[in-house]
Amino acid sequence: MRKINKVLFTVGLLFGAVTIEAQEKEVETTIAADIVNQYIWRGQDLGNVSFQPTLGVSYQGFSLSAWGSVGLSDSSDTKEFDLTATYTIGGLSFGITDYWFNVGLDPKNRYFKYDAHGTNHIFEATIGYDFGVMSLQWFTNFAGNDGVNKSGKRAYSSYAEASVPFRLGSVDWVATGGIVPFATTSYATSGFSVTNLSLKATKELKLTDTFSIPIFGQIIANPCAQKAYLVFGFTMQS
Repeated sequence: MRKINKVLFTVGLLFGAVTIEAQEKEVETTIAADIVNQYIWRGQDLGNVSFQPTLGVSYQGFSLSAWGSVGLSDSSDTKEFDLTATYTIGGLSFGITDYWFNVGLDPKNRYFKYDAHGTNHIFEATIGYDFGVMSLQWFTNFAGNDGVNKSGKRAYSSYAEASVPFRLGSVDWVATGGIVPFATTSYATSGFSVTNLSLKATKELKLTDTFSIPIFGQIIANPCAQKAYLVFGFTMQS
């Protein structure tokens, strides 16, 4: 009996170890940070040299992430802290993001102030589909410090984009086109506008035999604002 108990105990330990290992493999954690020479978001200029950390976890299609940005060269640049929840099934994805900026309706820039007419938070819903050769996404602000339309009413500011990834010359590329369909002060548009045309290239920079970092360059144009930018950055990831 004692031998049987030992065998059962050993089997139980092995089974538990396998179960824990399987669970750990299913839960993925992301710890990373980008450093960029300019912070350009959907064709909008939000600052100069910036540090942008990411912390996220994902499990069986559901993911939670925290993302931030702080200016390194100019203290007046945008400070941002975003929380995003996303669920993906097949190529279809749904998400909600809580954006917080250091400027908005609250003169004291308090994070935990959620008053509808006095907050710096913006809440956005997202739906998208990845076809493999191309992905489409639609974003709409539904609460918080949203912009207004020509009538001075909440604009429910929206943005849509299409992205096409491809590989050329041993480099990963992504071509993106983004539009704002309606007038809104959030994107400084008076109607349907093309606000983001970009081409991004990413390549692994090998520093040693066992360590490399992704570097990227991006050309971005905002035809609506008649602006163009050249962005360079690199990613540090555990």
